[in-house]
Amino acid sequence: MTALPVPAHDYLLRPWSGTWVRDALLVSGAVVLTAVLAQVSIPVPGSPVPVTGQTLAVMLVGTTMGMRRGTAAMGLYLLVGLVGLPVYSDGTAGLQVLLGATGGYLVGFVLAAAVMGWAAERGWDRTPLRTLLLGLVGQGLIFGVGVPWLAFAAGLDFAGAMSAGVTPFLVGGVIKGLVAAALLPAAWRLVRGKQRR
Repeated sequence: MTALPVPAHDYLLRPWSGTWVRDALLVSGAVVLTAVLAQVSIPVPGSPVPVTGQTLAVMLVGTTMGMRRGTAAMGLYLLVGLVGLPVYSDGTAGLQVLLGATGGYLVGFVLAAAVMGWAAERGWDRTPLRTLLLGLVGQGLIFGVGVPWLAFAAGLDFAGAMSAGVTPFLVGGVIKGLVAAALLPAAWRLVRGKQRR
């Protein structure tokens, strides 16, 4: 059985996008998904950053919606929390969260969604291994913004920021990557099966 060629700029939810109404619904749904998974929050002793489901949402949003819509969704997520809707972890909201110890992770969501969406449009979410690698890259980008921000906001040195902002999340990050690696290629197989009929 031969694989279908990957069209340029293809992504999983592309058939459902295209008009401003459908795009608005997709972006709004992605914001709701991220807000819901943000409430799956487990405190980490010694760290102001909890383990949440948000990074899984970012992985799914970026890869399934493509670069533009994924970036728009994460940008809107930041905005609705900034104006006061309780969408951040533990039902928090407002500028103080964005400027606080976890704000860099939130900003990193936008970058990660953009890069993961760009890569997904080029076929990087079609196999489990590539999807896992893509998920780890996305999480690395979130850490890349979040950890320096955490160090500045919490007054930590590099080692302290790594200990509080990276180390407790490594196992969970791999698990989230494995979940995405199982879900996305399976969804693509389902879509391809329907396209062949």
